[in-house]
Amino acid sequence: MKRILIYLILFAVLGYGLWPYYTIFRLDNALAERDPTAIAPYVDLAAIRANYKERLGGTMNAFVPRDNSDGERVVGWLADNLRKLGDSALDQAITLEWVRNMLVDAASRASGDGTSRFMAGIDFAFFESWDRFVIRLGELGNATHVVMRLEETEWRITDVVR
Repeated sequence: MKRILIYLILFAVLGYGLWPYYTIFRLDNALAERDPTAIAPYVDLAAIRANYKERLGGTMNAFVPRDNSDGERVVGWLADNLRKLGDSALDQAITLEWVRNMLVDAASRASGDGTSRFMAGIDFAFFESWDRFVIRLGELGNATHVVMRLEETEWRITDVVR
């Protein structure tokens, strides 16, 4: 009985460890199709947009002066409006087609042979935590990082960082 329990636990751990790699295999097949909606089950657009907004928001604050002058208020007002414009611009720019193009281009650059197969460009892929999996397309220094998170019962792309 103890042996069966050990094998069941080992099987469960092995299955969990292979799960994101199976998702990568399925994503690779979806990326081979021309239709961007084929990758929809593997992409969390809201999370990707939120991560880009967070990165852009951090850089925007560096340009806003911190003294209590009229100039600060004007620049602050402009920054607020640019944030609003940036949010809607990001929502329009970051689409399934954009994600597909980013992944295909990054894989093509990383593989070096001009192929658009996603798996050919993967240089590194492993768990960062129990619910976060990171894929590096290309060598360090010139890589695109794809972050996948476990959302309910599926691994989904939540960030693409060039």
